[in-house]
Amino acid sequence: MFARDHIEYQPVNLPDRAEMTDAEMQAAAHAFYEHMKRRHTVRDYSDRDVSREVIEDCIRTAGTAPSGANHQPWHFVAISNPEMKRRIRDAAEEEERRFYDGGAGDEWLKALEPIGTNDHKPHLEEAPWLIVIFAQRWGQFDDGTRFKNYYVPESTGIASGFLLAALHHAGLVSLTHTPNPMRFLNGMLGRPESEKPIMIVAVGHPREDAQVPAVAKMKKPLEEILTVAE
Repeated sequence: MFARDHIEYQPVNLPDRAEMTDAEMQAAAHAFYEHMKRRHTVRDYSDRDVSREVIEDCIRTAGTAPSGANHQPWHFVAISNPEMKRRIRDAAEEEERRFYDGGAGDEWLKALEPIGTNDHKPHLEEAPWLIVIFAQRWGQFDDGTRFKNYYVPESTGIASGFLLAALHHAGLVSLTHTPNPMRFLNGMLGRPESEKPIMIVAVGHPREDAQVPAVAKMKKPLEEILTVAE
């Protein structure tokens, strides 16, 4: 992507400027909040298909996220192949069994009880798409030489948030899954050792009988998450 002769600072006028009145800004901010608070982590997926084009556009949105030095240190692998999804489920459940059999520790397992999770992860097969997000520690110039990426966890975290918001905006549900460790995904998906898998996102439509844990509806009030210095 990057050529050495394209790395000098070249300012351009701000494109895509948005001009809103104060009232329009308030309305837009509140409307987006109302939209996003209807997003839920879902484990029960229908067999309704989702087109590749929808997934690609959502990943395009993720790719617009800001990043350290604009290095964009991420790679997304989208999987709809049933056999590949089965293999990912098998490997993830093997790690999860170790986690739930004591690897996590009592405190962590206690914290998960209200969520109702266990080592069975059928959503990894049932969801029409899995998106695996990789963080890249190194980038590469067009000539093949590599350069260091900066603020990689922060950058990929922002891109992951963009992706989840885009999927919700497209009318889809999703679930973030982080088996530990996840290195099996590098070999399975043909990604280099310089990349670290950080998340599997299951994507699709909810089943008619889909349920979510009641505790998931409990969000901290604004006064607990915000401090204002004026």
